[in-house]
Amino acid sequence: MLKKIFSLSLTALSVASLMAQVPQGGKKISNELIGIFFEDISSSADGGLCAELLQNGSFEYSPIEKDGWGAGTAWKFARPGHSLGFMEPRQQNPIHPNNPNYMHIQVERVKEFYDYKGWKGVGLQNDGFDGITVKSGEKYDFSAFFRNTDSKEKEIRVVLSVPGVGFNAEPTIIGEQTLKISGNDWKQYSCTIQAKSDADKANLQILCLTVGEFDIDVVSLYPQDTYKGHGMRKDLAQALADLKPKFMRFPGGCVVHGGGDGFWNTYHWKNTVGPKEQRKGNKNTWGYHQSMAIGYFEYFQFCEDLNMEPVPILPCGVSCQGTNGGWGMWPTQAQDACPMSDMDKWTQDALDLIEWANGDANTKWGKVRAEAGHPKPFNLKYLGIGNEEKITPEFEERFKYMYDKITAKYPDIVIVGTAGPGSHKGNPDYDEGWKFAEKVGLPIIDEHYYEPRDYFLSSRQYDSYPRNRKTKVYLGEYASKDKKLIDALAEGLYLLHVERNADVVVMTSYAPLFARKGATNWDPDLIYFDNKRPYLTCSYYVQQMFGESSGDYYYGDCVTFNRKNDNLLGSSVVYDSKTKKLFVKICNAGSETAQANIDLTKFKIKGEALKTTISGNPMDENNYDKQPIIPVKENVAIKAKSVEKIEPYSITMWTIQL
Repeated sequence: MLKKIFSLSLTALSVASLMAQVPQGGKKISNELIGIFFEDISSSADGGLCAELLQNGSFEYSPIEKDGWGAGTAWKFARPGHSLGFMEPRQQNPIHPNNPNYMHIQVERVKEFYDYKGWKGVGLQNDGFDGITVKSGEKYDFSAFFRNTDSKEKEIRVVLSVPGVGFNAEPTIIGEQTLKISGNDWKQYSCTIQAKSDADKANLQILCLTVGEFDIDVVSLYPQDTYKGHGMRKDLAQALADLKPKFMRFPGGCVVHGGGDGFWNTYHWKNTVGPKEQRKGNKNTWGYHQSMAIGYFEYFQFCEDLNMEPVPILPCGVSCQGTNGGWGMWPTQAQDACPMSDMDKWTQDALDLIEWANGDANTKWGKVRAEAGHPKPFNLKYLGIGNEEKITPEFEERFKYMYDKITAKYPDIVIVGTAGPGSHKGNPDYDEGWKFAEKVGLPIIDEHYYEPRDYFLSSRQYDSYPRNRKTKVYLGEYASKDKKLIDALAEGLYLLHVERNADVVVMTSYAPLFARKGATNWDPDLIYFDNKRPYLTCSYYVQQMFGESSGDYYYGDCVTFNRKNDNLLGSSVVYDSKTKKLFVKICNAGSETAQANIDLTKFKIKGEALKTTISGNPMDENNYDKQPIIPVKENVAIKAKSVEKIEPYSITMWTIQL
C-alpha cells in the first residue's frame, strides 16, 4: 500500500541505490503532501476559474436556485421601450433534454432603428459577471446555437460594447462580427471578435437585422487566451500552478452529495463529460447555478496541465447530514440512505468513472473520453468515496459495498474515505470513522476541521497517531478562521508539524480555494478575485512555500532553538531525492526574536541558498485594497553550521541545491 500511496515503483536494487545516495538519518515521507481542493463555492467555477465571460448562457437559471431567478436572468432585451419585439423563454424541442430552456426572439420592427445612435438591430444583451472585462487587441470566441422559426434567413450582429455614461449617452462599440443564420434546425454558429480597446464593464449584444423570429441557446464568449488553451481563466489557473500542487480534489465538498438539498441534487459526473450543450446543470448547494462548463473532462485536463494527481470524490448512497436543516441538529442529524437495491447503480457510476479515466479508447467509457479530445488515459490513481458523511451503520454498509466492488475490479485504485466533519478525538463521527477505516483496511481517510488560530498554534494532533496503522491521513479541508498574517503563520507551524508526521499524513489541502468578490459564501479563502485579477492571501504564500519545498525525506535533528518547548517556534528539513534540493523551513509566530542553531553537516552544502521570508505585522492581511504581505526572496551564503536570528512573526525557507 505504501507503494501506491507514495507513488513508488522501484526495484529492490534501485531502492538500495537510492538509499545510498540519501543522507543518513532521514525519514521517508509523502512527496504528495501539498495539494489543492476545488469546490464550486463563492462562484469559483462559473464567473471564476472557468474563462466563460457570459452568465446563464444556456438560460437554465431557476427560482429553485435563488429567489427571483429564471431563464432570462442576466439577459435583457436590447431595445426595451420601443415596441420592436420581445424575448420569451421556451422549452419546445430543445437542443437536448439535459438543457431544456432556450430563448425565443421575436423581431417586429428594425428598419427605423438601423442607425439609431450608431446602433443597428434588435435582440439580446448579457453583461456577464458584473460586467465583461476585455483587453485591447485580444480575441474572443463567440458561439451560439440558433434556429429559425420562420423561413427567413437572419443577419445577426455580435457586438462587444461599453455603455455610455449619463442619460441617453451613446455606447461605444469595441468589437463586432456578423453572422447569417438559416434553416429550421438547431445549428451552432461561431465567430471571433477582436477588442479595439480595454474595458472593465463591457457587454455582449446579439442583434438581429431582420424582421422575424428565431431561437437561441448555449451562448458563449471565451477569451482565446486561456490557460494552455483549455478554457481556464489564465491568471487564476496560474495562481494555482504557482502553488506547485501535487494533486487536486474535486468537485467538492458538499457539492458532491447535494449539500442540504438531498439526493435529487446529487452531482453526477456522467452529466458533465459530454458536449457542453448536452450537459445537465445543477442547483449549486451554495445557492446558485452550476452550468458544468467545468465538468469532469475539464477537471482531469486541468490536473494534467498542472501535473497534479486527480482526486475525484463520488457520493456513496447516503445524503449529507445537513439535509433538511440537519446542521442545526448536530450531532443527532438524520441521514437519508438509498435502498441497498440501488447501490449497484452508485457503484457502477464509480466503476464507469475509472474506465472513463483509465480505459482504452475501445472501451465504452474510454471512447467517451477519447471523443471529447483525450485519446490517452488520464491514469487515475486516487478515488474518494463520500464527503463528511455522518458515520452511521447505513453509511458503513453502503460505503463497504462500493469499496469491495471497486477494489475487486481495480485493486490498484487507492480509495480515500471520510472521517466526517470535525475530525478530532471525541467527535463520534471521527471516532467511528477511524474504527471503520481500520476494520475495512482503508488506505486513506479524509479529515476535515476549521479552527481558530490558537488551535493551529498549539495543537500537534498527529504526533500521537499510531505509526503502525495501515490507514493514512488526508487532511482534506482545514484553515485557521481568519486571514491575518498570524493565521497564516499558525497554519505554517501546523504544516511543519504535519511534515514531521508525513509518514502518517500523506496529503493536505487548504479550503476553500477561491472566492469571488461580491459573491463570497465562506470566509476565509485562499484566493480572492474579481474580473481583473486574483488577490493572494497571506495563507496563499505559506501554502506556496510548502508546495515549493516538497520532498521525500524528513530530517528532525538539524535545527534547535534557544527557547525550549515553545509552540510558537517550529522547523523542518526536507530533502527531495529526485531534484537533490534541500529545504530548511523555520517559523517564529511569537513576538520576540528567536535564535536557531542549524546543523547541515550531513549534507554536502555548496555555500549558496535562495532565502524566502514571509513576515510583517501579525494583524495585517492581504485584501482588495492592499497587499502588505508578499514573500521576499534573496540569494544568500550558507554554511554547514550556522546560527540564525529568526525575526518575530515570520516564516523563512532556505532552498539549497546539493
